[in-house]
Amino acid sequence: MKKYSEMTPEELKKEYEKLLDSYKKYKYQALSLNMARGKPSPAQLDLSMGMMDVLSSDSDLSCEDGADCRNYGVLDGIPEAKELMADIMEVNPNNIIIFGNSSLNVMFDCISRSYSHGVMGATPWCKLPKVKWLCIVPGYDRHFKITEYFGFEMINIPMLPTGPDMDMVEKLVSSDDAIKGIWCVPKYSNPTGNSYSDETVRRFARLKPAAPDFRIYWDNAYTVHHLYEHNQDHLIEILAECKRAGNPDMVYKFASTSKISFPGSGIAMLAASLNNLEDIKNTMNYQTIGHDKVNQLRHVRFFEDIHGIDEHMKKHADLLRPKFEAVINILEKELGGLGIGSWTKPFGGYFISFDSMPGCAKQIVSLCKKAGVQLTPAGATFPYGIDPKDTNIRIAPSFPGLDEIKSAIQVFALCVKLASIEKIMNAAGVKEAAKAGDKAADKA
Repeated sequence: MKKYSEMTPEELKKEYEKLLDSYKKYKYQALSLNMARGKPSPAQLDLSMGMMDVLSSDSDLSCEDGADCRNYGVLDGIPEAKELMADIMEVNPNNIIIFGNSSLNVMFDCISRSYSHGVMGATPWCKLPKVKWLCIVPGYDRHFKITEYFGFEMINIPMLPTGPDMDMVEKLVSSDDAIKGIWCVPKYSNPTGNSYSDETVRRFARLKPAAPDFRIYWDNAYTVHHLYEHNQDHLIEILAECKRAGNPDMVYKFASTSKISFPGSGIAMLAASLNNLEDIKNTMNYQTIGHDKVNQLRHVRFFEDIHGIDEHMKKHADLLRPKFEAVINILEKELGGLGIGSWTKPFGGYFISFDSMPGCAKQIVSLCKKAGVQLTPAGATFPYGIDPKDTNIRIAPSFPGLDEIKSAIQVFALCVKLASIEKIMNAAGVKEAAKAGDKAADKA
């Protein structure tokens, strides 16, 4: 089939009527398919059920240095947990703190601490006239919600196949001391699935910020989340690169086991320079006497070492890979060559990013919802929920079953076609046909 933009009004109308008949059939099925969030499926959660059996009332709950994991103490995590998580983070165990179950919570705390008390002796951000933050787009909505909560001015940085637009990052960071940080998901990024190139990581490490308290918030959420055993993305380790560049204190590096073990009962971690860790621990002394060490011990005894993690993640990949491939295959079959959308083909992570024709994303999401397919709201991958071009849609294939994914993406592709034809007819001035199409889709 030729591109929609090359069709005559009569051809578009005929195609639209055919698509509308298919849309009605899906609506009559009363589907209820949810691809709104990147949640592990029940089958993925089942992979970690053995963790519930590694500790019992008869277990020795002492860690390797003799501390009793049932009791108070050990502020920064038990040694064996730090060693295991440091291997995931690719850092020295001395440069890591183990927290509770949520890395997002740790990020919020880092910003809250900087806001109320400053970074390593710098002026608290709450006393500054303005704080600005760089946000790579499309990006992770929950990151943006944190900086929005604190009232920061968020600045969009376009995401390229090699990572963020570093020309723009370098220019802004070096010229404006109100810019205090940047959100990064460097590996299998949310939602594009792209990973930063070696050059991008090196340019990050060599930034010359105008603000001495500028920090890179390096959320390595998908560090071991490969879909393929051989086709994998690899990242230069940012802390070591920053140290080589003479910027050892510029990065907070986050990760968790949320999509490795149990999202609600995993382990979160932060890696940073010793100077940063000392600053953070000064606050932690007022917050807690120690996090859940029994859970830390449970993770260590279940996974044992990084090789155990790797083998476990291969099982996750076996469950996720068919879903990702189904999405991409259906998109290519249904939309390939029509000139009405593009999508990423990641080697890992949890998302596929879809870009529609400008001005169509909200309409596509709305049509999908009416047909029983729930997607992440259009605009969510941008600060303030505003996608300037109304193009980006995040597809999250992980939670539904494979057959459900196939049905959901068929509906999605159908809605992309409907919304695109309406857009083209509007642009061509065929307003009556477009309005009639809108009404027909609502009534379908």
